[in-house]
Amino acid sequence: MSDHDFSPQPGITASPVAKALAGLIALAVAMGIGRFAFTPVLPMMLQDASVSLVSGGWLASANYLGYLVGALSAMAVRVRPERAIRFGLAAIGIMTLAMGLPLPFFAWLLLRFLAGIASAWVLISVSAWCLESLAAYRQPWLNSLVFAGVGVGIAVAGLLCLTLLHVAASAAQAWVGLGMLAAAATGLAWPFFGVQPHAAGSSKSAAGGRFRWSADALRLVACYGVFGFGYIIPATFLPVMAKNALQGSSLFGWSWPLFGLAAALSTLAVPALVKRIGNRRLWMICHVVMAFGIVLPVLWPNLLTIVCAALGVGGTFMVITLAALQEAKRIAGPHATSLIAAMTSAFATGQIVGPLTVGDGGFSPALMTAAAALLVSALTLRAKEAPFT
Repeated sequence: MSDHDFSPQPGITASPVAKALAGLIALAVAMGIGRFAFTPVLPMMLQDASVSLVSGGWLASANYLGYLVGALSAMAVRVRPERAIRFGLAAIGIMTLAMGLPLPFFAWLLLRFLAGIASAWVLISVSAWCLESLAAYRQPWLNSLVFAGVGVGIAVAGLLCLTLLHVAASAAQAWVGLGMLAAAATGLAWPFFGVQPHAAGSSKSAAGGRFRWSADALRLVACYGVFGFGYIIPATFLPVMAKNALQGSSLFGWSWPLFGLAAALSTLAVPALVKRIGNRRLWMICHVVMAFGIVLPVLWPNLLTIVCAALGVGGTFMVITLAALQEAKRIAGPHATSLIAAMTSAFATGQIVGPLTVGDGGFSPALMTAAAALLVSALTLRAKEAPFT
């Protein structure tokens, strides 16, 4: 298959790096803004008294519920990835801008829910698009470059909010700024997602029969759900935790960009790490590192432990994602889609529950619970069975 077959528009040829960068931008918008823009804006919303810590948790969970609905619907409804990506990116920009309007709380819940649906559609569709558009080049680092977009989006959104914080902007102005950023980035990536002729037979299942569930497959589902629960608490509240720990110092605003930078750089390292120690062991190690990153700010709340939390969680959550999905393919073979669907549902459920465990009394109980669960899941992953045959 020639490079021209994967061109962004008829008659236009793009390099594989350009295509990967388009995927990176799409994930930056979908995840950095559609999913996680709320995290750096939350301290500003708390300062404006537009939400409380508990209502902020409900807004976060509404977005994560939308992600679950989006993931399930994306598996049930067949749409060309390019169309889904374009629609999802446009929807994220519109709904992010709308968060800047003086709307009732219920409307904000609905907007975050819909943004979660759109972000799931874009993430799943970009993954499918990568398999179709980049697999022919046989260069795994291209996929890592695409998924580095999650961390890049988090870092850029965090830096924008940090800048707005320094000029005393309101939360509403931050939402509008993020919406404009999403629209500009969408404009850059848009031409690369023109619908291409569907490759013959590409929509057909690669395997017949049904997936046979095993203890190891269920183990992966459970541990991936624990991962969703564990990482989402700091991923939702890290800037607020930093602000509390640093007693209002402006340095707290750097915690979220640092989280995103760690996520982006660690994603690029996944191919080499997997080759050296394997998916399962990498997943286990990352659960342990994440657990310590979560618990340190609880035991010693200061600048150093906040940095450790940003690096420990930000530097592992995308590594776990990629390692876990590759492990699912190893275990389930040609039936990996069924296992990945179950893992995604468990992950999304964990994300919904996580923010709801945080009350106005503080973060410590929820964070300690998350760290303990991650350590238990790391031990659970040690037991394994033979891959699918």
